[in-house]
Amino acid sequence: MGQLLARKSVDQCIADGEAGGGLKRSLGPVQLTALGVGAIVGAGIFVAIGSAITGDAGHPGAGAAIVISILVAGVTSALAAITYSEFAAMIPIAGSAYTYAYATLGELAAWIIGWDLILEYAVGNIAVAIGWAGYFDSFLRGLGITLPRWLVTDTLSGLHDAAVVAAAPHLGSIPLVFNLPAFAIVAVITWLLVIGTTESAWVNATMVALKVGIIVLFLAVGLAFVHTAQWTSPSFAPNGVRGIGAGAAIIFFAYIGFDAVSTASEEARNPKRDIPIGIIASLIICTLLFTAIALVLTGLIPWDQLNVPDPLAVALRYVHADWATGILSLGAVAAMTSVLLVFQLGQARIFMSMARDGLLPPWAARIHPKYRTPHITTIVTGVFVGVFAAFAPIGIVLELTNIGTLFAFILVALGIIILRRVDPDRPRPFRTPWVPVLPIISIAFCLYLIVNLPLVTQLRFVAWLAVGALIYFFYSVRHSKVRQRAAAR
Repeated sequence: MGQLLARKSVDQCIADGEAGGGLKRSLGPVQLTALGVGAIVGAGIFVAIGSAITGDAGHPGAGAAIVISILVAGVTSALAAITYSEFAAMIPIAGSAYTYAYATLGELAAWIIGWDLILEYAVGNIAVAIGWAGYFDSFLRGLGITLPRWLVTDTLSGLHDAAVVAAAPHLGSIPLVFNLPAFAIVAVITWLLVIGTTESAWVNATMVALKVGIIVLFLAVGLAFVHTAQWTSPSFAPNGVRGIGAGAAIIFFAYIGFDAVSTASEEARNPKRDIPIGIIASLIICTLLFTAIALVLTGLIPWDQLNVPDPLAVALRYVHADWATGILSLGAVAAMTSVLLVFQLGQARIFMSMARDGLLPPWAARIHPKYRTPHITTIVTGVFVGVFAAFAPIGIVLELTNIGTLFAFILVALGIIILRRVDPDRPRPFRTPWVPVLPIISIAFCLYLIVNLPLVTQLRFVAWLAVGALIYFFYSVRHSKVRQRAAAR
């Protein structure tokens, strides 16, 4: 049991990250903030907000009180962001919560959180890629370009659609049905991330500027049609506190991604200053945007008509602002492009950190000699995401993302409390205030949102952790460098 709780010292974490030359430090506070906004503003606010407002068979909707749900989810994320910032400034290397857990909670907890983060980055990115393909298809249709349905439908869904199967070409008796746009965008993102983080960051910054502009357009057009009567009781919170809580648990998906900034710590020019700025600034910007979107959206259209994949576009069509829907689809494409880029960047660097520690095979830690990027893990992640995005429906891959992220936030908050006790004198360029009170409050908010998720999601999460435990005990335990160092003493 003692070996399962063996910690990797903060100094060792930093030394391992710098071994072999490290990654290229090229990102400043503006690029890191754009990285955070790029990760946060995406499928959540363009898609999940409709489900959070109206609800479904699994959870009640928040109605116009989605504004309160957004603030609850935002506070939860802000509390977690403060704890992340202390760690990111103190341990400025790639790995995010995985590295922080290793330094505070021990190897088993580090493995759990590393395995857990796959849900947020890689599995979550599959859902984003599928969503991107749907908006891209809608955008092309607006231009009069119609792709064959068998090229824009995932395999599992397409095989249950007689019209799609009939139109598809066949390889013998097997219909060729797959989501080509989803696979193609993942391939492009993977190539960008292999050739360099600086180039990827500037592409991301361009996408962020475009999608923020599109959101401003939605707000400007929508404000002219807002009916404030739709914000008043009883329609404001049709399902009361329960609906607000369930809405917060769903809309939390819109905030997933700010921690991706911390995965770029090893590529920040001045991580001790710039990483906290990037995390906190991106959260503030996105909370303001989300609150404004929620107010305008629920003022445009009755809340019970928003259970659709494209709620913002539906709201504009409801007030006959059809000309703006095509532009909005372009904005959604830009939004999801930047999310794909940031999440793919984060996942590759988490794999790289785990491989440095011996918990994954050594090839996962290799850095490209020219581009100074973790090219192998970037390509492996890209293949995994691209293949599943082409063949799997979005519902199968989306449900676990929220609970996995919330669990990671809980472990980071625990890590802050523990490290303050075991290493109180370590220099902390950024300090989480009111420890242990603020981390405990952060944990409470995360548990509140987890409880409001469906039971089936909680059970699937347990099953996911069980699979990870098998890999850990059959491979990682025997190859752990921390264990090997301890045995050599």
